[in-house]
Amino acid sequence: MSKKVIVIGSGFSGLSAACNLAAEGFDVTVLEKNAVPGGRARKFEAEGFVFDMGPSWYWMPDVFEQFFARFGKKVSDYYDLKRLNPSYVVWFGPGDRMDLPANMEALEQLFEQYEPGSAVQLRKFLREAAYKYEVGMNEFVYKPSDSIREFADWRILTSMFRLQMFTSMSKHVRSLFKNEKLIKLLEFPVLFLGATPQKTPALYSLMNYADMALGTWYPMGGMFRIVEGMVALARELGVRFEMEQEVSSIYVPNGRAKSVTTRQGREFQADVVVGSGDYHHIDTQLLDGPVRNYSEEYWQSRTMAPSCLLYYLGVGKRLERLQHHNLFFDEDFGRHAIEIYEHPKWPEKPLFYVCAPSVTDPSVAPARCENLFLLIPVAPGLEDSSEVRERYYHMTMERLERLTGQTIREHVIYKRSYAHTDFVADYNAFKGNAYGLANTLMQTAFLKPKMRSKHVYNMFFTGQLTVPGPGVPPSLISGQVVAKEVARQFGAGQTIKT
Repeated sequence: MSKKVIVIGSGFSGLSAACNLAAEGFDVTVLEKNAVPGGRARKFEAEGFVFDMGPSWYWMPDVFEQFFARFGKKVSDYYDLKRLNPSYVVWFGPGDRMDLPANMEALEQLFEQYEPGSAVQLRKFLREAAYKYEVGMNEFVYKPSDSIREFADWRILTSMFRLQMFTSMSKHVRSLFKNEKLIKLLEFPVLFLGATPQKTPALYSLMNYADMALGTWYPMGGMFRIVEGMVALARELGVRFEMEQEVSSIYVPNGRAKSVTTRQGREFQADVVVGSGDYHHIDTQLLDGPVRNYSEEYWQSRTMAPSCLLYYLGVGKRLERLQHHNLFFDEDFGRHAIEIYEHPKWPEKPLFYVCAPSVTDPSVAPARCENLFLLIPVAPGLEDSSEVRERYYHMTMERLERLTGQTIREHVIYKRSYAHTDFVADYNAFKGNAYGLANTLMQTAFLKPKMRSKHVYNMFFTGQLTVPGPGVPPSLISGQVVAKEVARQFGAGQTIKT
């Protein structure tokens, strides 16, 4: 009989692991705490609006194509992609906006407008970023990172300096560009990695390559279409889904996980357990002390990527001057980053992001209405209250109205907020985090929490608190990597140890 694998959680890493393990011949069951699959990428509907609850940026389309290709499928078998043009808009003040064109020649012309001679520097910057993307995606991210020995490869060692692991993103960008608006544009993707640009390795300019060269895309119908596609594929491969089954404990006699029990009173036998939910929660709450991977002191010493304060808004009119993705950099970028990473507190004048998917996709809002998703990146672990949420709602909406020159609040017909306490309640998120573990130099690759349990022979972890890190494409890859490790240890011909 096929060996039974229990996957805890149906986020992107869990769905990826489930598909890959089923394809390897394992009998896979996914246990999901919530009524809807997808983890942070769930959706909900209200008043005729369809809201994606979490990820809204579709970058690195090659990772999605490669994922489905493993099963003889294509992205287009499950959803229709549209490349956005402009990719996004950056607002610096009233009437002061930068529209990022999808066309590279037009992008170079845009840079020239802000800083003569910068097109040549942009080509150099993106050429180096392309190398980092190629090496990073082909040499680094598909490794389980059990040990530093995995990276003791001459090709990797000799590329370390070209990858700029020991140069900061800030120093790298400022060595090429002088215009502050261009600098903000190039530094913004690392805002969600877990450190200021001054403390983030320049390796992560690979994200600029993903942004500017590979493009910003949108799956028509919303980001949940990806979840639906992966669930459909998983079911086709034989995966079973048990929704509204919140795992309460993992039974581990003699160093081997034997079964998983849920709060709903059901017990699932297991030959292998893969934890795709919050790593900290699974490790410290579902496992007994002697078989936990890490102590609470270890977890408290980790550097987390940001959490966020979100607003889902249904607006009863069409809005002007907004694109699909809108970044509002009208306040001090550096100060906000310090309030997230250096001195965690609720920010005084935060940057924020607005997604208006109904600009691209009329299916996510009623006729003559607008679907808005507002996000403020904030430090994890903050005390969040209804008073705080309301204060920041009016703060950001006042700026949004002023910068875009239109009234919005009086036309809002649906409003829902979401922050730390919701991330904890819905996902058991450590410190209410939204993005996972920070991608700092000391938390990269083999320095992240391990995929493999140290004390439970048949227990593995995947997702944003382990390798390769936060984000949708890394989570897809994380599921693939853990599935490969499970198959290597427990695949055909392997005997489960007792």
